[in-house]
Amino acid sequence: MAGAVKRIKLGSQGLEVSAQGLGCMGMSAFYGPPKPESDMIALIHHAIDNGITFLDTSDVYGPHTNETLLGKALKGGYRERVELATKFGIINEDGQFLYRGDPAYVRAACEASLKRLDVDYIDLYYQHRIDTKVPIEITIGELKKLVEEGKIKYIGLSEASASTIRRAHAVHPITAVQLEWSLWTRDAEAEIVPTCRELGIGIVAYSPLGRGFFSSGPELAENLSKDDYRQSLPRFQAENLEHNKKLFERVNEIAAKKGCTPSQLALAWVHHQGDDVCPIPGTTKIENLNQNIKALSVKLTSEEIAELESIASADAVKGDRYGGTISTHEESETPPLSSWKPS
Repeated sequence: MAGAVKRIKLGSQGLEVSAQGLGCMGMSAFYGPPKPESDMIALIHHAIDNGITFLDTSDVYGPHTNETLLGKALKGGYRERVELATKFGIINEDGQFLYRGDPAYVRAACEASLKRLDVDYIDLYYQHRIDTKVPIEITIGELKKLVEEGKIKYIGLSEASASTIRRAHAVHPITAVQLEWSLWTRDAEAEIVPTCRELGIGIVAYSPLGRGFFSSGPELAENLSKDDYRQSLPRFQAENLEHNKKLFERVNEIAAKKGCTPSQLALAWVHHQGDDVCPIPGTTKIENLNQNIKALSVKLTSEEIAELESIASADAVKGDRYGGTISTHEESETPPLSSWKPS
């Protein structure tokens, strides 16, 4: 399977990544108990050896333990072979998420991530969620300094509105915007995706398999462990799941005709959104990783894409993405720069 993964330019600032990345969150956090470290290191090595070189983590995964895991996995010559992305800006205080983007915090978070990852620089450093108390220009100004110091190479934003992206990009070029994009989450298509394309910003699609929904269907909800974060998400609640099951069944039918799995079809649909889009499905199993790589070779006709998009319209899904537990691009407007008074 080596060499099966093509490379793409992510954004217009020079970053090149594998056309599919690997989301590492579930190895350490949110999706049930942490997985055995040696197994996860073997999985990461398998991904890299098979051409998946774009690795995605965050300081809030664990917290901190996922970055430490990646630091260990990248020993022995692996660091030079990957594009490493991490994020700052979310603090998890007993299940309550707080957001910070003030300059002192940005710098301290970056230094701490470099230490945990045990690397000299971070390829792509995202603001994980926008701090709506701090003008975006102030946050990006500090990130720009970190670029100039060589601590980070490229700047990204996650869950940012079109206007926030524009304001950020005016301070320093934004290389990538991370957003949720899949057959059951398409709200970014209206404004955010066109804005990224106009500005030459790459798009990183997280949860392209609907947090596992397109892999397992409604059965997924029955098999989640007590401490799996998805238990609390509106789309996995019984009354919504019954409705959402219809979408999975239709995707499953089309996949059967194509001779692929529903998850490969869902992932292929994201890949077909453009060469500026890099999905980062997460997994903790080598077998699933191999299946995800094969999605790159699933070719869809324009008729098949149209059929998928007609069954994955706005009313096909019931339930919010997060149900108020964490902010999204809809709550990412920041105050004007003129209002900023440093403490």
